[in-house]
Amino acid sequence: MRPHLVLHGYWRSSSAYRVRIALELKGLAFDHAPVNLLEGQQRSEEHRARNPSAYVPALEVDGTMLVESMAILEWLEEAFPAPPLLPPSPLARAHVRALAEVVNAGTQPLQNLWVLNHFFGSDQAAKTAWAKLVIARGLGAFEELLARQEPAGPFCAGEAPTLADVLLVPQLYNARRFGVDLTVFPRALRADAACADLAAFKRAHPDAQPDAKP
Repeated sequence: MRPHLVLHGYWRSSSAYRVRIALELKGLAFDHAPVNLLEGQQRSEEHRARNPSAYVPALEVDGTMLVESMAILEWLEEAFPAPPLLPPSPLARAHVRALAEVVNAGTQPLQNLWVLNHFFGSDQAAKTAWAKLVIARGLGAFEELLARQEPAGPFCAGEAPTLADVLLVPQLYNARRFGVDLTVFPRALRADAACADLAAFKRAHPDAQPDAKP
């Protein structure tokens, strides 16, 4: 029997977006529990009881709370291995995990809402300039890693999406929000286009979420 899953997240959070993609790819039903980041709901006592870091997402699994998107993605892969989000070869898995960490550790944390507000306050121009800088730097590294191991198929690591694609697509969504020039990342754009054709990615898109704002 499959567990009852509740995803506590925000429609435009790239970390929550990653988890939605994985849930959709694995065909897992889940309930949405919106946490409005702009209203500061992530800092409420209620949400801190879910995640002491005051971040989203948090995935509730039959009452047990999982936090941190990469830990959630690894749990999903272990608990529901089909379809796989990691390739069979250990070397290929290391490559996919490295791509994922370029986004998870080296890009997204530098441009998240807390960082932008803490360091730049209400200066929107400064926020945008910083976000564009760190996102372009991260995507540049991602693109170079893709070039080292050209996939046989259209996705980041072959004929099917992997964790690398799950991390890439939300980061490209952020990049477009901040006006990053993406034309210099053709391999990443190829993978993004392949993902955009899949129903799971369409269902996980921020604009398709119940708490999405115009």
